[in-house]
Amino acid sequence: GQFFDNEVLCELAQHHHKTVAQVALRWLTQRGIIAIPKSTHKERMQENFDIFDFQLSADEMQRVDALNRTDTGTRNFDDPEYIKQLLSYVP
Repeated sequence: GQFFDNEVLCELAQHHHKTVAQVALRWLTQRGIIAIPKSTHKERMQENFDIFDFQLSADEMQRVDALNRTDTGTRNFDDPEYIKQLLSYVP
């Protein structure tokens, strides 16, 4: 998807010889956010833990911080319009 094709994340991944997912997990870790990545593949599980041998610089952290934040991943369940949208998916 778009996330894994993001130019900034791809550049940082290449620079650190890591995957985009590893860069994202490292960014979260450096911000003090606990991530719980889901995978059923042993290789990906190992990859998810392979984020402690590099660090993003302050500049790199700011570059990731500056990425588009139009969807923060949070939802307001008190918003009638959002509830209406959710209910539109129910047959």
